[in-house]
Order: sequence, then C-alpha cells, then structure tokens
Amino acid sequence: MDFVRILGDTVKKARKRLGLTQQKAAEVSSIDSRTILNIENYRGNPKMEVLFPLVRGLQIDAREIFYPELEQESPSISQLRIMIGDCTEQEAAALIPVVQSFLSAVRSRDAVEIH
Repeated sequence: MDFVRILGDTVKKARKRLGLTQQKAAEVSSIDSRTILNIENYRGNPKMEVLFPLVRGLQIDAREIFYPELEQESPSISQLRIMIGDCTEQEAAALIPVVQSFLSAVRSRDAVEIH
C-alpha cells in the first residue's frame, strides 16, 4: 500500500474541501507550508508532531489515512462527526434539540414532496 500517496491525496482533498490554499492550510495546522507542499506531492513522511495538528487542523477523519480500504462515510457526515467531536458536552446538549427540529422539518418537507 502506498501510504505516502494516500496521505497526500487525503490532505489535498481535505484542504480543497475547506477552500484553503496550501499556505492557509499550513497556518490552520501550525506547520510549515513547505510541509503541505511536500505531503501533497508525495514527498512527505511526517512525524506525529506534524501529522497530529495537520489531521486536526484540516478536519480529516483519521480513518481516511489509516484505513483507506474501508468504505468511508460521505464527506458531510464525516465533517459533522468531527465538528461534534470538537464540542463540549454543553454545546453538544444544546445542539440536540436544534438538530431534532431541523431533521423533523426537512423530513416532513421531503415526505410532502414525495406524495
């Protein structure tokens, strides 16, 4: 398995999903922009000190890097999981009724459109 290619492709995809340049991705991840360039060009084999902030900064689901053979969730579901995982317990609790209400409204609308 070509780990360098998997990492490079995953980083580039995440960076583009967030609408970031390589420079901005480096800033968000608190790493050097040349490191992003090297990783995306399959020349990077970063240490954990680089990989950890990079994965967190670009909101990458680590399974995309370490288990690329597994069927992945849709990018939107994955991003939601990461965002929720970043919430405090109080923030997550406050989101529950909002999400329930939103889903109820969307699903009701969808049911009406189907009939």
